[in-house]
Amino acid sequence: MKLLLSGRALTAAAVAVATLATGGSTAGAATAPTHPAAAAAPDISAAAVKAHLARLQSIATANGGNRAHGRPGYRASLDYVKAELDAAGFTTRVQQFTASGRTGYNLIADWPGGDANQVVMAGSHLDSVTSGPGINDNGSGSSAVLETALAVARSGYQPTKHLRFAWWGAEELGLVGSRSYVNSLGSAERAKISGYLNFDMIGSPNPGYFVYDDDPTIEKTFKDYFAGLGISTEIETEGDGRSDHAPFKNAGVPVGGLFSGADYRKTSAQAAKWGGTAGRPFDPCYHSSCDTTANIDDTALDRNSDAIAYAVWELSQ
Repeated sequence: MKLLLSGRALTAAAVAVATLATGGSTAGAATAPTHPAAAAAPDISAAAVKAHLARLQSIATANGGNRAHGRPGYRASLDYVKAELDAAGFTTRVQQFTASGRTGYNLIADWPGGDANQVVMAGSHLDSVTSGPGINDNGSGSSAVLETALAVARSGYQPTKHLRFAWWGAEELGLVGSRSYVNSLGSAERAKISGYLNFDMIGSPNPGYFVYDDDPTIEKTFKDYFAGLGISTEIETEGDGRSDHAPFKNAGVPVGGLFSGADYRKTSAQAAKWGGTAGRPFDPCYHSSCDTTANIDDTALDRNSDAIAYAVWELSQ
């Protein structure tokens, strides 16, 4: 998430040790929503998402400790995601742009089929800051979106609408990659996007369950999912306008998404509702060198990953 000096609070969830041991999903174990689309959406393996995170960590470690725009760690991250998608049957393309005198890259992946005049997009920024590997910010969103895309391929899902996934570059420099993409679209192409779903930081170690309140239909989709799990959500305000949904929203595209909190501090009321530690940031390692694979709450990562798949299936029917 793009840096902004601020401070407030969000949420947390306890880590399910038994789930880690089995590689299962806490969301799958809870009572699922009764809407028919919930049965169609697959359970996203937390172990699979964490395997992607481990790969991003290895890439950062091998490339100066980060995956930042214009650095070799970013391009290696993009190449990893692209190879996974290519092997799964997606049509991928790399879009170039320039920011701060360096070449940047977006990765766009289209799943064949569906109505090209009704496009559902899910995206996340793939770059980190220069000071750390960016595993929660935003390896978490990037890995969950990747695993959701791979689940589409594994299931052979053929939705009514066209599915498109994206990984953005240079978000940390001011949403440069996503803005470049939106600006590259003509008005007719923008109008074809029926919804853009953004996922930036979904595994914060002292997590909250926050839902964007931009488009009512998308907002309700996520709220219904978490309500089916007995999890109370709050409206996301900390990251409002600070992530890659903003260029889409400004262009008139319906947007929504999930967030587990950054440097704002969790209130006592939020800790009572979600667990975790009141008075501490949702992510104490936000934009720091300690944003490693140890900086992830597995339960939040699992629940949010399952919610992404649910929304993709629900909104693309």
